[in-house]
Amino acid sequence: MDALRTIACLTYPDVMSLDVTGPLQVFASANVERQRQGLPPCYQICLLGEAPGPVSTSAGIQLVVDRAWCSADASQIDTLLVPGGPGVERQCQHTALLNWLRDVEPQVRRLGSVCSGALILAAAGLLDGRRATTHWADVQTLRDGYSQVEVLADCLHTYDPHDRDGNGHIFTSAGVTAGIDLALAMIEADLGRALALAVARRLVMFLRRPGGQAQFSALLSPEPSRVPRLAALLEWIPAHLGDDLSLEALAAQAHMTPRTMSRVFVQELGMGPGRYVERVRLEAARNLLQDAQASIATVARLTGFGHAENLRRSFHKHLAISPQDYLQRFGQARQENLNA
Repeated sequence: MDALRTIACLTYPDVMSLDVTGPLQVFASANVERQRQGLPPCYQICLLGEAPGPVSTSAGIQLVVDRAWCSADASQIDTLLVPGGPGVERQCQHTALLNWLRDVEPQVRRLGSVCSGALILAAAGLLDGRRATTHWADVQTLRDGYSQVEVLADCLHTYDPHDRDGNGHIFTSAGVTAGIDLALAMIEADLGRALALAVARRLVMFLRRPGGQAQFSALLSPEPSRVPRLAALLEWIPAHLGDDLSLEALAAQAHMTPRTMSRVFVQELGMGPGRYVERVRLEAARNLLQDAQASIATVARLTGFGHAENLRRSFHKHLAISPQDYLQRFGQARQENLNA
């Protein structure tokens, strides 16, 4: 990478401070990891606002704007992030800002939102005809106010650099810390999995977190229209893999009797709830092991298997391979990172 890529983040009064600083710290940490490897930094950070100077966040602390967004050279911006926070509603009515976003959209390589910042992109019309997510508390607002947006209630982000529908150009992320997941995904696309893993480990977090339906296959997260009586429960399960997911617990969550729950699962998914939960947990465990993000014992605990032996039995039953062999065969990113 020859030139520094500018990561610009919009700021405004009552912005959520973590929506701004979380993702930006991830990009800054990528520079640190590059320098540890004897490589030059690849990102430079820039805060945009109404005018240069301090801006008060919803936490009461102040961020210092580098330059006014109206005078920024969009052609020099690689990635523009739009964060959320209590001040979003006012920004959704800011005609000049919305016009500016529409103008710069074709000039920047990537334009994404963090948390409720999706509402600003939607107000600018930039999410029309696109898949989008936002903070769980704002999902209904996004659905009700912007009917042209396909709202996904339970995914960490919609960024996909390989997607042909433009989800590598305009994208959204869910609540607050999902902006960090989004930044890691962009770093992985820019600099490779090994560097992204190095950043994730340095920040003591997962490259891909367990929980959130975006991490699971289409088989394990069917379209809500296909499973009308189970849609809300199937969105809930991946984020609670370590909880009690017994038949009784699932029935209580879905406000059904255990008998009705079993019947509905078979009718809508062709399998019982116990089998479905095991397959979702297995898929989550495979993702974590594939990225070599945790030990087998930790993966077993995080994904609800409890003990490594339970995980081993499930792997042998469904994949005819042990977790250890799976880790050695597919967890190559860890070795690449160690050798980088």
